[in-house]
Amino acid sequence: MHVNRTRFWILSFLLLIYLAGVLIISAITIQDTKTKPIKFKPQYLQISKVKHYELGFSAFRTPLRKSKINWCTELKILDPPKGLVALASFPGSGNTWMRYLLQQSTGILTGSVYKDYGLLKNGFPAENVVNGSMLIVKTHEFGPNAKKMFSKAILLVRSPLAAIQAEFNRQSGGHIGFASPARYKRNKGKYWEQFVIEKLQAWKQTNLDWLYNFTGPTHVIFYEHLVENLEHNLKSVLKFLDQPISETLFKCAMERREGIYRRKRRAIVFDPYSQKMKDLIKIEQERVYKAIFDFAAPTKR
Repeated sequence: MHVNRTRFWILSFLLLIYLAGVLIISAITIQDTKTKPIKFKPQYLQISKVKHYELGFSAFRTPLRKSKINWCTELKILDPPKGLVALASFPGSGNTWMRYLLQQSTGILTGSVYKDYGLLKNGFPAENVVNGSMLIVKTHEFGPNAKKMFSKAILLVRSPLAAIQAEFNRQSGGHIGFASPARYKRNKGKYWEQFVIEKLQAWKQTNLDWLYNFTGPTHVIFYEHLVENLEHNLKSVLKFLDQPISETLFKCAMERREGIYRRKRRAIVFDPYSQKMKDLIKIEQERVYKAIFDFAAPTKR
């Protein structure tokens, strides 16, 4: 009897230790796996720190992938290579569409300081290639490190209202998708409001930095002008690039102007911009546009 009682208490004690261990381990696991609050991190308010690109003529070695895009001619590199030309813009300003138009109208590849795998697989096999064998090189960066490698620049400017919303759509739905109404209302609208405030400053800094601080020849083009008169404005870009215009390729590019990377218009049932946002955007837009028009005046470079 005494032996059985001793055995009972020993088993009870061991069971208690086991349960206590399980509870402790569970508590530690739950604590470690709690989701940390996501903080919005602005991407373009600091000087460029982009490092993950390739330099040198030999960088482009990857065989061209089969593209979903029907190109006017087989894409090739510039031979001989020239100085690096930046296609600089704030995100959402039509940079990808401009690259598409340039590749269609010249048959020459365009590069990028980024490596967007969606673009890499579908029409832009020279993503992450930064050298003079590219017709132009895409960048959204600003600051001395972002500009120093380039000898010329095309600055593509879009109204901040449209550009900021396009970038919000891209971050939410990819290059051709859209943000859902719920995304605008996230966190009672505070997420969208903070996005607008931070991206507006980035829009201003990107455009003014390239306008004022880049020392090489610069060609400024408005996205809206490109849409309104594509033929004239695309030819002006090709002229700036010292690129001979092939009438056959140019006509083909005009016929295939839309491509697959220009986001289609979609009506939304509400205006995502409050009056406060619009007033703030108007102030910054007028400041940047005045700088551009002063830059383009005959007395300027």
